[in-house]
Amino acid sequence: MTAPARLSPVAVVAQGLVCAAGVGQPSLDQALRSGRSALTRNSFSRVALDCWIGRVDGLETTPLPDALAAWDCRATRLAWLGLQADGFLARAQKAVRQHGAMRVGLALGTSASTIGVSEQAYRELDEQGRFPIRLRSERLNTPHALALFVQEALGLQGPCVTVSTACSSSAKAFAVAERWLRLDLADAVVVGGVDALCDSVLFGFNALGLVSPEPCRPFGAGRNGISVGEAAGFALLQRGAGAVQLLGHGESNDAHHMSSPHPQGLGAERALDDALARAGVAAAEIEYLNLHGTASVRNDEVEAALVARRYGPQVHASATKGITGHTMGAAGIVEALVCLLALQGSLRAGSATTAPLDPALGPAFAQQLRLAPVQQTTTLAASHSFGFGGNNCVLVFGRGPS
Repeated sequence: MTAPARLSPVAVVAQGLVCAAGVGQPSLDQALRSGRSALTRNSFSRVALDCWIGRVDGLETTPLPDALAAWDCRATRLAWLGLQADGFLARAQKAVRQHGAMRVGLALGTSASTIGVSEQAYRELDEQGRFPIRLRSERLNTPHALALFVQEALGLQGPCVTVSTACSSSAKAFAVAERWLRLDLADAVVVGGVDALCDSVLFGFNALGLVSPEPCRPFGAGRNGISVGEAAGFALLQRGAGAVQLLGHGESNDAHHMSSPHPQGLGAERALDDALARAGVAAAEIEYLNLHGTASVRNDEVEAALVARRYGPQVHASATKGITGHTMGAAGIVEALVCLLALQGSLRAGSATTAPLDPALGPAFAQQLRLAPVQQTTTLAASHSFGFGGNNCVLVFGRGPS
């Protein structure tokens, strides 16, 4: 099979993030530097569930502005907070003025979207078994609601798509954006990932036996499942060189099982191969690697084996879900932004909650996975995102010309 053609660089010109570590990338940077987990005991679910979560503080008391009030719910409040973070809103509005609203697109990854609104409506059915009038929202009771909300909030009129491939959703949104730019369907693209806590996700993962009763421990000995988190992250992409760039992306779907990865990681490896080919680099050149690292037993085994056989011994690999939680459809962009922190601020994150490392993952991986953060210049970084159903995505980022 022919390898993908090398990409022309795409500049990442703005970013915005809110997650359990706080509002803005500096909050996440501080948590990564200190190894401070932002996970807390579950205080969210309406029925008791013994687990830890990555919860964003203050959403309950931070309604949307009046102009957007018809969209108000937890998920859209989270998205709005992410849009305001790190000056992203102003940068996106500047792109609209520069290129025109029709030439700025939006690719947004999510898993649960605004299903929390539908949950509430089902809990409050009227005497005829119908949604109560105040919750019969055509805007909010749809999987595309978050993308439509962000499109309206930013005043965008270009192409708009929701990507929903479970945990790889917002990583794959970067690939969508690159294609739109290359095909001249847009001059700038907002890439987003938003997922808010909801009972459907918490109890859905719990029904699969994947939720840990303790803070998740990616690649750790005795690890026993994930910690669900919430986040909203955004990036603005444009054609051309920039201080940080998307160099390559690779996508695959191995369709091995609805929730389990391919036992040899064949789909994940294909995504890695394509990302490296598009970036024009070898795996041995990657200096920092952000792992998918869910802390589920089998997923971590498969990913560790892939890393050990493909990356060089010098790579600094880390797993950050022990700090933020697994933010579902937003995980891809949260962890892409961890890579951008490595490129912009020279911070190679550690794996805060891992120790002790599972010795069954082998000596090669033990050398590659780093438990503590390191301040070191990085020129090439990669991020893994592997979702349910074998939906895989690998992104490669690099420093641009100085």
